[in-house]
Amino acid sequence: KESTMARFEIHSADMAIMGEKPVTADILFQMGLDSACGRHGEADLVTAHKWFNIAALKGNREAVRYRKEISGEMSRSQIAEAQRCAREWLAMH
Repeated sequence: KESTMARFEIHSADMAIMGEKPVTADILFQMGLDSACGRHGEADLVTAHKWFNIAALKGNREAVRYRKEISGEMSRSQIAEAQRCAREWLAMH
């Protein structure tokens, strides 16, 4: 139950950040930048990678470069977690 609740809370936070706007690759890319530089708290490379990954899938070419760049600063387990989070987000949207 805890993991379901955590996913719901994350989903709610994601949607609060996006508001009612359609989710574009540019918005997702900006969310990646915000997470990478800690704009809304501490820098979070796992979350940044997730947003860059989704933005890249939606066609943002810059996101591909940024995702590759931060991957060099992450462990394999962090990258795997970011990819899992991206898949979960995509499944919910």
